Amino acid sequence: MALSVLKDENLSQDAYQELMMRLWEKREQLRMIENPQAFLLTSMRNLCLDMLRKQQPNGELSPNATYPAPGPHQLTEEADTVNTINRMIDSLPEMQRTIIRMKDVEEMEVTEIAEMMLITENAVTVNLSRARKKIREMILTFQQKETMIYEQRK
Repeated sequence: MALSVLKDENLSQDAYQELMMRLWEKREQLRMIENPQAFLLTSMRNLCLDMLRKQQPNGELSPNATYPAPGPHQLTEEADTVNTINRMIDSLPEMQRTIIRMKDVEEMEVTEIAEMMLITENAVTVNLSRARKKIREMILTFQQKETMIYEQRK
């Protein structure tokens, strides 16, 4: 969908990566979404439109621009993205998964997390850093695999 809206492969890959990161940051809320496909589609469309607005000197989109509706294939890809992010999060070691949820989703302070988990603040910071690094690596690896598959199909 990003490519059909942005009409630029590099920008569409940037949009895809940005959406993956945003979804990761909001991963706990994703489980409550009733229609993940529609949510992903809307999120990607809005992100792409924001990117187009930023390219315009006045920050407005052309009123004559058309943005095609996604097809079933695109909807399926978006649902797969949500599932992939959830699997990435679930694959973290328990302590890292718990700490990253407490910090990034529940927005707790490091001190609070340390007190609740009966560990030092340094241990919280180290585990949080490791968890974020692993998620970042998983997202980049996933994106590289997707790009290789896409390139092979050309």
